[in-house]
Amino acid sequence: MIRVLFCRSNRLRSWLVRAITWSAWSHVALVDGDEVIEAVWPQVRVVPLDNVLHHYSAHAFALLPCDDPAAALQAARSQVGKPYDWKALVGFLLHRDWEDPHAWFCSEIVPWAIHQSGHALFRPSVMRRVTPQHLWMVSREP
Repeated sequence: MIRVLFCRSNRLRSWLVRAITWSAWSHVALVDGDEVIEAVWPQVRVVPLDNVLHHYSAHAFALLPCDDPAAALQAARSQVGKPYDWKALVGFLLHRDWEDPHAWFCSEIVPWAIHQSGHALFRPSVMRRVTPQHLWMVSREP
């Protein structure tokens, strides 16, 4: 199992993501000790967990199935500095595939990293369409 963080805020962007994805959460990130690996504008980054918690009005920790959490975290860290995939999000809303294979949004990088560790949460062909709600539905309480 790998630890993940689900978040939401009272900002318009968070509200829109939650409304469009039918989710209680607008953001998801991988937790690595006291750090978080996340895809946010403008790029994938590693930040202190406390900084992320301070930025959101509500959060929950959960566990996702993962055979090799260290490999998943290493895969996610290998993407640090890659751009945020805002075009894929717009395409998601318009039912278009505008995914950039070299860019990420939050709920896309999480299952991808887990898949790189040898555990597939979703079919590879649909990982670019995973929302925070999908991840929430397959997660477990810590």
